[in-house]
Amino acid sequence: MEAGGSREREARNYLEKHQIMELLKYLTSVLLFIRPEKPREYLIAILEKLRIAKATGVAFPFFMDHSNIAAMFDMMDSSKKGTISFVQYKEALKTLGLCTADEVLKDDGHAITLDKFKSEVNKRTQEICGRTKGKGSGSCQTAAEQPRLH
Repeated sequence: MEAGGSREREARNYLEKHQIMELLKYLTSVLLFIRPEKPREYLIAILEKLRIAKATGVAFPFFMDHSNIAAMFDMMDSSKKGTISFVQYKEALKTLGLCTADEVLKDDGHAITLDKFKSEVNKRTQEICGRTKGKGSGSCQTAAEQPRLH
C-alpha cells in the first residue's frame, strides 16, 4: 500500500512543482469565459504564447483585457448598482484562477466596485507572474497592457 501512497505523493509534488493545476484551472476559466469557436486551436495558441514568453523572458501573457473584466463584472452586477457582493467577488477571482477555494480574503464590509475588481485582478496577475517568472523580474502584462487573444 505504501508504493501507491508514494506514487500519489510523487504525482502531487510534480503537479505542485510545475503548477499544473493552476495552469489547467486558468486555461479552463479563460476558455469558458471567451468560448472560442475552435477551443483546441485557441488553447494551443495560448500555450504557444506561454512557451514563447517563458523562452524569451517577455511579459507573461494575460488573456483577459479590461473589456472582458468589465463584462464579467457587469454580468454579476445584475441590478446595475455599480457594485457586486463580496461573495460574487471571490467567486469571480476563483473562476479566473486568481484565488484558491481555501484562500481567506478579508471582507471589509464594503461592496466591490469595478475599479476595485480590476485592480485586484491586475494585482493577482502580477503575483502569478512573479511566481512563474521569478521574484523581481517585473516582466508581466496586466489586463491594461495585454490585447485580447483571438
